[in-house]
Amino acid sequence: MAGAAAGFVGAIFRLTLETADRLRTEVVARAHGGGFVGFLLACGGVAAAVAVAAWLVRRFSPYASGSGIPHVEAALDEEVPPAPASLIPVKFVGGVLAIGAGLALGREGPSVQMGAAIAYHVGRFGRCRWADRRVLLAAGAGAGLATAFNAPIAGAVFVLEELVGRFEARVAIAALGASAAAIAVARSLLGDAPDFSVAPLAYAGVRTWPLFVALGVVAGLAAVLYNSALLGTLAATNRLNRCPAEIRGAVIGAAVGGLAWLAPGMVGGGDDITQRTLIGSATLLTLALAFLLRFALGAVSYAAATPGGLFAPMLVLGAQLGLFFGVVCRLALPDAAPDPIAFAVVGMAAFFTGVVQAPVTGIVLVIEMTASFTMFLPMIAACFAAMLVPNLLGSAPIYASLRRQTTQTAGAPTENNR
Repeated sequence: MAGAAAGFVGAIFRLTLETADRLRTEVVARAHGGGFVGFLLACGGVAAAVAVAAWLVRRFSPYASGSGIPHVEAALDEEVPPAPASLIPVKFVGGVLAIGAGLALGREGPSVQMGAAIAYHVGRFGRCRWADRRVLLAAGAGAGLATAFNAPIAGAVFVLEELVGRFEARVAIAALGASAAAIAVARSLLGDAPDFSVAPLAYAGVRTWPLFVALGVVAGLAAVLYNSALLGTLAATNRLNRCPAEIRGAVIGAAVGGLAWLAPGMVGGGDDITQRTLIGSATLLTLALAFLLRFALGAVSYAAATPGGLFAPMLVLGAQLGLFFGVVCRLALPDAAPDPIAFAVVGMAAFFTGVVQAPVTGIVLVIEMTASFTMFLPMIAACFAAMLVPNLLGSAPIYASLRRQTTQTAGAPTENNR
């Protein structure tokens, strides 16, 4: 029941976001006909949408800010109370406003937190004890991720590797069941095709594996920088605590609106950017500029304190970084380097692993989203290096860092919450 409900809400969320993306594209295109006035309207419209999303979070459900995954992890360990039911509409509407307006945020964070909240309150309605509600909460979160990316196995793996951090048989059974139910419902609304269309890729020979390890090293270094940029931007905006969250959101929204006017294809969650990258038609200069732009945009967008996740923006950056690396390898070693698209696919898993430090989830997620099963072994090689580099440099997983911020601003759960 919890998985089916999470799948239904997550699927409606995805469909609503797609409608919002189309609406934003149409509005910006029409605003171009208005010259400078159109530019101001575009900036003002995005600023208003982000400000409203920030107001909803501040006024009705502070736990709805950001990804929501750190809050789910903390709730599972009883460090903060589970989310109230009021979080679900705030996360849904706020996420549509923020992501639909063009912020570089992912749909998976809201889907995970809404799924967790739905499952927890299903358990509450059924008068389950806390131990069973905890299992349901974790399973609902996995169902949310499965729906967000049409990746049921990744949803279950994510629960065990990232949320719980260990194998628990009861949690594994519930997570698999909830993800299966969520996908059964979601695919009836969304279809069953993988999220990204990738041309069939040949198996990479053992001699090419050092190149994928090198890509993992580069991805690991980029992940350390990304985590630092994200946390630094959050710290900078938190120092502006005298400035209302709505004003900060409006300023960030206005900047994103200006970017949407100049480069409409560079804003939003980024699925279309990832798909274009996986086609492999961009030049090296275009890839480098797009990577730097999305790198900065992701950190700034997350600082707006609106609902929105990190997975989708990370996949964009990983694909761009991998394709850039693959094109360079092909130019340097034309007879030995694999197809650059193979590096783009592997780069998605490697960069995800470097940032989140959940390699199994990253590998399974990318394979399910691209159906590129032939890249399994290169992904293992790249993710090994992408996991090693941040640990050697002392860079904590991003959700562990964000979780510390969550627990510092919240109290311990009470018996009434349970």
